[in-house]
Amino acid sequence: MMRLAALYVRVVDAVNYRIGRMMMYGIFVMMAILLWSSVSKTFFLPSLWTLEIAQFAMVAYYIMGGPYAVQMGANVRMDLFYGTWSTRKKAWFDAFTVLLLIFYLGILFYGGLSSTAYSLGYWGQEPAAYLAGLLTGTEEIGRLERSSTAWRPYIWPVKSIMVLGFFLMLLQAISELIKDIATLREVDLNVL
Repeated sequence: MMRLAALYVRVVDAVNYRIGRMMMYGIFVMMAILLWSSVSKTFFLPSLWTLEIAQFAMVAYYIMGGPYAVQMGANVRMDLFYGTWSTRKKAWFDAFTVLLLIFYLGILFYGGLSSTAYSLGYWGQEPAAYLAGLLTGTEEIGRLERSSTAWRPYIWPVKSIMVLGFFLMLLQAISELIKDIATLREVDLNVL
């Protein structure tokens, strides 16, 4: 069982590491968009799309980089007490808090699925079944949700990125739970 858990940790960590390293360059995308916004407002006719696309890029940067930040331990901790604890006590505390995180991420993931289904024109009560039906061809896309700004972009791409980010964060949280359990059981996952 621990070999399967070790494989899960290796795969999830590798995927989130690569995605996180790619998303680090997202800051340059946002800088380029905002630079173009400043240039176009100064010298040309201002672009309608720049502010909103910068916000969409920020969502992708933040949400898709989150699992990498958790994996690297870059999340915020109250180090007043935590820093003086033993490795075992830290693992107990981390295991407890990651369970709360998994619960929260499950709710976010379901809400994201529901919101994405709505943005694709679904108003029913089973968003997961609808989205699965879109993939299999048994469902059709309805009236697509658009932003209320002057540019009026479709909303489903950014909502889809958010759902993917929540899913990857959920996978990473489970990976962190497995690492904490391995620490408590004194098992080295790198050996398995």
